[in-house]
Amino acid sequence: MEDFWFDSWESMLRVIFITPLAYTAMVLLLRISGKRTLSKMNSFDFIVTIALGSTLAAVALNKNIPLADGIMAIFLFIAFQFILTWLSVRIKAVKTLITSRPSLIFYKGEFQYEAMKKERITVEEIYCAARQKGLATLDQVGMIILETTGDITIIESITNHNNTTFEDVKLIPKKGAGYNPTSGSEL
Repeated sequence: MEDFWFDSWESMLRVIFITPLAYTAMVLLLRISGKRTLSKMNSFDFIVTIALGSTLAAVALNKNIPLADGIMAIFLFIAFQFILTWLSVRIKAVKTLITSRPSLIFYKGEFQYEAMKKERITVEEIYCAARQKGLATLDQVGMIILETTGDITIIESITNHNNTTFEDVKLIPKKGAGYNPTSGSEL
């Protein structure tokens, strides 16, 4: 308990020198790997972001982790994420394995309770998302979608055009009711 506030000048100097070096190495590796590495596209991207932060902190503060080991761990996390995303845009089975589909949770004035239950989304969370968008009522809303990132997207008007942005949305409609975004027609 004696080194609760201060261990030694040696450990302080290590943090002062190692942290900027590890941080610089991580920034360089992230720049090389591209914008996608820190995007919030799916759960794997989120995991990589958390792992990178945790690894950087461990290298900066843990005397038992050499800088080279930390940089190698950062490199491996970025490489795994790069390989998985590279494969996911080329192989449908990989994409299906690592990404979920967006879910329709509200459609034309009706909550899609089965989908909300499956996705663990409450009515209050939908109201909150609508308020954040500046909407006073859900009467103005065509559909609400829970994205693969966990974000809630509100689409105010629905049009029956080709190439809509909701063609990949997973539907869990009530029996006999709902909307099929692929065909642009009622179910």
